[in-house]
Amino acid sequence: MSDFTNSKTSDGLSVKLWRGERMALIGMDVDDPEADFVGFSIEVQSPGSNQFIPLRNRLNFSYDQPATKAVDGYRNFLSTEAPFQKFRWIHFPYNPTGGDYTYRVTKKHMKNDGTLISGTAVTLDISLDMVVYDGFLDVGFARNFASSQAYADRYKNNPNVIPSDPDKGLAFKKVPGDVYEWLGFEAYQLIFGFLKDAVGDETLELDVFAYDFNEPDILKLLESLGPRLRIIIDNSGTHKPDDSAESQAAKRLMKSAGKKNVQRMHFSGLQHNKVLIAKRGGQAVKVLFGSTNFSFRGIYIQANNALVFHAPEAAGLFEEIFQEAFTDPAKFSSHPITTQWHLVNVPGKPPVHFCFSPHKDPDLSLSPVGAAIDQASSSVFFCIAFLNQAKSGAVREAVDRLEGKSIFSYGISDKAGGLQVNKPDGSKGIVDFQFLAKHTPMPFKVEWDGGQGIHEHHKFVVTDFNLPTAKVFTGSSNLSVGGEGKNGDNLVMIEDPRVATSYAIEALRVFDHLHFRSVMQKATSSKDDDALTLLKPAAISGKPAWYEKYYVEGSQAENDRKLFSH
Repeated sequence: MSDFTNSKTSDGLSVKLWRGERMALIGMDVDDPEADFVGFSIEVQSPGSNQFIPLRNRLNFSYDQPATKAVDGYRNFLSTEAPFQKFRWIHFPYNPTGGDYTYRVTKKHMKNDGTLISGTAVTLDISLDMVVYDGFLDVGFARNFASSQAYADRYKNNPNVIPSDPDKGLAFKKVPGDVYEWLGFEAYQLIFGFLKDAVGDETLELDVFAYDFNEPDILKLLESLGPRLRIIIDNSGTHKPDDSAESQAAKRLMKSAGKKNVQRMHFSGLQHNKVLIAKRGGQAVKVLFGSTNFSFRGIYIQANNALVFHAPEAAGLFEEIFQEAFTDPAKFSSHPITTQWHLVNVPGKPPVHFCFSPHKDPDLSLSPVGAAIDQASSSVFFCIAFLNQAKSGAVREAVDRLEGKSIFSYGISDKAGGLQVNKPDGSKGIVDFQFLAKHTPMPFKVEWDGGQGIHEHHKFVVTDFNLPTAKVFTGSSNLSVGGEGKNGDNLVMIEDPRVATSYAIEALRVFDHLHFRSVMQKATSSKDDDALTLLKPAAISGKPAWYEKYYVEGSQAENDRKLFSH
């Protein structure tokens, strides 16, 4: 067992566990599936528990009403009775904790009379520890569950958790309870933990880049720093007017920190960084950055990520760009720090490379991402907000070239614009938030839509997550030519399978969260109950076995089966 995977094979059943950010990916494979093989049950024993609890399925073999009504989006059926007819599954614990989770995966078979029997089983465990690299790097994701059955069940689709007008956010009265911690998840914990540490330690100073900024509790914490704070707040577009949340925040911080410590600017496009830099004695000691804006939508609605590097070598680079932007933004794109990638190589930790924009040559930052996509030999995952707005550039062109390649790839974009990755077997590698928002069937229509604005705001690419050559590219960059040439942004390349696995599982989680809605939409519109019903063996149903497509050589489904289980 490695520190982020665990695998075992017994009697032709292979199971592999992968550590994600407070979730686990379970990959499964069967050497020679029997004709009566109908799927896998998965049971989990959580830390501190003495019993196994079955994970639950949304689908079953039969229903007492039409499937399009019986399948209501909830996981109503125990997998011991309604096994998963997939070769991978993500377990996102309802109340995740650190520690060892033990999983029992069992092959399920169906006799001719419809009775289920258990076959080979594999039991193994994995630690879902809270930090990726203790003392060096922590990665966190926002939950992105405002539009979900979980939010409907737990918070009754309450739409009043965010302001309808973002410019009124700083005066918005937040609802009581734990809804913000729940929605913001790890990103919330990293951002507020970082800020509270700075407030509580009077030896620390804080330098901040902010783009969208309307979260009132974040502003209050920054105000409490007094003159220990310096901040650069974007003043482009909708952020510029005096009544914008960003302008309101700047005015309040000028009173608490002093006018000289508050800067408004937007480079030649946007000040698009979302960064917190902690300093002690004038030296940067740690840094938080990522795609998560310091706003209601950024933390509580959108799919986003945040990273904290507890490494002065990394924090010092961000402090250098902050100092340059704060004192001489007009010359920023000509500063030497913007003209190259910067390696941070801490002994015993993965190598990390940083690139900062705007710079005169967008290929400086984009070409390595495109090259990694082109050179990938096992898999590519990407979650890139606004990808469809990019008509050219190394990243967009490399994504387009994925069409026709046999490697496994999944992609997510938030706005339809003609981009579609087609696999050789005809399957699609893209799920689009906006399309699903328009075509979502019941019961998802009763879910809260999360208010006006996009839902997928991640900006990351993962290549070959399961190989020693794994890479993750992420940060605030939209990975577009225009953005790299005009916007203040950051991009990091992390060469490490453990970190890459965290991001790959996040991509799968968001993709699958949406893909089921797509399946339901098609089934509902065509009145096809079979699409929402588990398949019985061919001897009973007269139809091909559910698993046959996963054994078609060279197909996306075969890649899916093999990639996560070995």
